[in-house]
Amino acid sequence: MGRIHVLSESVANKIAAGEVVERPASVVKELLENSLDAGSTRIKIQVEAGGKKLIQVTDNGCGMVRDDALLAFERHATSKLKNAEDLLSVATLGFRGEALPSIASVSRLQLETRASDEDSGTVVEINGGKIFRVEEAGLPVGTSITIRDLFFNTPARKKFLKAESTELSHIASLVTHYALAHPERHFELHTATNAMLVAPPVAGYGERVYQVFGREVLDQLIPVAATQPLAHPGLPQPPPWRRREIEEEEARPSPPAEMRMHGFVSKPEIQKLNRNSIYVFVNGRLIRDRLVQHAIIEAYRNIIPPSVFPVVLLFLEMPNEEVDVNVHPSKTEVRFRQQSIMHDFVRDSIRATLVKARPVPQFATEIRAHPTAGASLTAGAHISSIEESAAWGAPGNANPAFSLPPLTHPLIAERFQFGVEGIAIEGNPALARAPQTIVPGDTCAPPIPDEIEPATSPDDDIAPLLATLRPLGQIRESFILAVNHEGLWIIDQHVAHERVLFERVLRQRATLKSEGQRMLMPLVLELTPAQQAVFAEISAELNQNGFEAEPFGSRSIAIKVAPAGIEAFQVEHMLHELLDQLSREEQALNLDKIGYRIAASIACHAAIKVNMPLDQNKMEWLLAELARTECPMACPHGRPIVLRYSMKDIQKAFKRI
Repeated sequence: MGRIHVLSESVANKIAAGEVVERPASVVKELLENSLDAGSTRIKIQVEAGGKKLIQVTDNGCGMVRDDALLAFERHATSKLKNAEDLLSVATLGFRGEALPSIASVSRLQLETRASDEDSGTVVEINGGKIFRVEEAGLPVGTSITIRDLFFNTPARKKFLKAESTELSHIASLVTHYALAHPERHFELHTATNAMLVAPPVAGYGERVYQVFGREVLDQLIPVAATQPLAHPGLPQPPPWRRREIEEEEARPSPPAEMRMHGFVSKPEIQKLNRNSIYVFVNGRLIRDRLVQHAIIEAYRNIIPPSVFPVVLLFLEMPNEEVDVNVHPSKTEVRFRQQSIMHDFVRDSIRATLVKARPVPQFATEIRAHPTAGASLTAGAHISSIEESAAWGAPGNANPAFSLPPLTHPLIAERFQFGVEGIAIEGNPALARAPQTIVPGDTCAPPIPDEIEPATSPDDDIAPLLATLRPLGQIRESFILAVNHEGLWIIDQHVAHERVLFERVLRQRATLKSEGQRMLMPLVLELTPAQQAVFAEISAELNQNGFEAEPFGSRSIAIKVAPAGIEAFQVEHMLHELLDQLSREEQALNLDKIGYRIAASIACHAAIKVNMPLDQNKMEWLLAELARTECPMACPHGRPIVLRYSMKDIQKAFKRI
């Protein structure tokens, strides 16, 4: 007798559930996407015990008739695909037809649904994949799916679930980010004790971020938006039997295809220790894609340190034919048809936004900033005032995580009144000649007049502000102290000069006009085997950056020319350091990245050092050159160059406001 046999329906469904249903948040994701596909404008999620005991998703979508309600629990039954060609342009979040039967096979499920053109609804109850009850009932238009006792018949899977708080946090994060992706819809997330999220419809994405996270988070983000026409170079030819049909379709007028991107990226001072704060949506679908994440990290190269990550909320839109979502059962991974174009589009757009915004780190903010591991975009931001909450329609007492702090009345120090004219001072001619200022209330000095308040916002271009700086001197011959109408500025002279030299080296490299200085005697360096392999790869790139090096024996190289500005004794240390870093790279060497590394190393070793006195002319020259750079807020290694102590901060510190 043969040993191969066909698995039963129940076993096959449980195997599929192992791919689709990883944890309670996976169930919420599948049901939430079905509600969005049904055209719902209001979606309510109710969970208990982190989703282990209860998950209920209720919407006001199109609903289903009785036959569809029963057929929905058959494997691969879907209303979103008709033939194999539809897989090439999936326009819905769900399409496989595996979610409902997989979920029903490992839980106790109850479906309540009614179509808009039906007088009554349908109730379907399934326990462990077996239909238990089907009946008619009076129901509102829409669908409600209740999942109880998840993994009750697969205890081994249930043991792998985390604590209730952990599972609930995954659900809250998922619902929050789908609410961000669809600001025109109403989302609610409730637990047994409180409402974690109530997000009524708003006009745009910025308003949704404000509504969910508050003003503090929104102020830390920079809006980004870009559009690029989409070409089709190098696409595979269709089969011969479809070419005539495709040619006829292409002959019809159609709107030009394009890629669109919008969302928010964080300022450089907001840094995370992992990628958990990078959220990417493609055509409304939350995905995890290495290509897009690599493009985002490349956009922040030389702006933040290489060991930290930004906070990003990005929405990508493109024709459905340009992205393949049929890659993974959970539909969280996609494949782009034109990967290099997509990568460069995301990288260049975010980079251009950061360069244009040039946010200046505040002194108090930067001194408290430390990279954190937790996600930044998580629900629980406090709305600071009742007026803000009412303006954006956020409920005041729906959830302790979003509750308003109690109003605190400042203490009023009563003073003795000595008369309206104030206290007369006699016997001092100098004081008598000085005009007397009567200060009302409990302040001891008036605020500085408003006309000298800064006329620009913190996110305005930093270059004009740097051009107006007047250097006062140095702090320990390492930091330049300067002032302008914006306030007090502190500039790190080493990294400022490093940024100036870095961009100069990149310009010279692009025009093949790198400046070099010939050494009196060739410098011979002995390399390790790993360093020799790296040198063979990057020797051409070194020549483009002002070096002239050639092999000298079996394990040595001779440096005849080095970049201008680097002392001879620093050349050996710089090359050894560079070759060691590149030899430890786990990925294949990228010439563009190598070029940036070499330029950054040259700039670092040739820049003005700390503990170096500078006269007034040199400080003014350095600030003027820094103002002309493309990215004057961060050095090539991601450290801040300038810190600003604004006039508002100064007045607050002196209790003037």
